[in-house]
Amino acid sequence: MQTILLTAEIVIGVFLSLSILLQHRASGLSATFGGAGATYVQRRGAERVIYQASIALSIAFFAIAIAMWYV
Repeated sequence: MQTILLTAEIVIGVFLSLSILLQHRASGLSATFGGAGATYVQRRGAERVIYQASIALSIAFFAIAIAMWYV
């Protein structure tokens, strides 16, 4: 059981990392130093799918981590 959970954790971790890296931020480095104002960005199309997938993958990642803790 623990082998299956560990394998799933690794696969989900890789996909989570990729989904986070694929997200585009229009503000760039200037927002770090306060150069960009408070803007609301609406996600559409593929960007929205990647955003929602990263949320689902992060929930699954932490759920499996908690399940591994109990097993």
